[in-house]
Amino acid sequence: MPEETITIGGKSFEVACQPGEEDFLRAAAAMLDAEATALIGQIGRLPESRMLLMAGLMLADKTAGAEDRARAAEDQLAAAQTEIARLRSAPRERIEVPAIPASAVESLSELAARAESLADQLESR
Repeated sequence: MPEETITIGGKSFEVACQPGEEDFLRAAAAMLDAEATALIGQIGRLPESRMLLMAGLMLADKTAGAEDRARAAEDQLAAAQTEIARLRSAPRERIEVPAIPASAVESLSELAARAESLADQLESR
């Protein structure tokens, strides 16, 4: 089992991990160290166990918040997928829009009648 030396809050620790998990361990240690460093900056020096406990709790709080946001996003996604499925399965209503409005057709009909009337008058002369 590989052993890694990690530093959290200025203190070094030897930690064993599974082969291939070294990068994950270092990333997790860096997150914990960031919280511990912030905590030490606010409060000052703490006993090692207290520093680790508080840093762990701060990370847990952030994780819980991220999980809540992820759950809300998953709920929104599920609702959107349900709505998409509903819209896709709904019968489609065919809407026909006349190419020429009825008022234009009437006006054109009147113009055509006048033109025919004028043509008849011209022929009779």
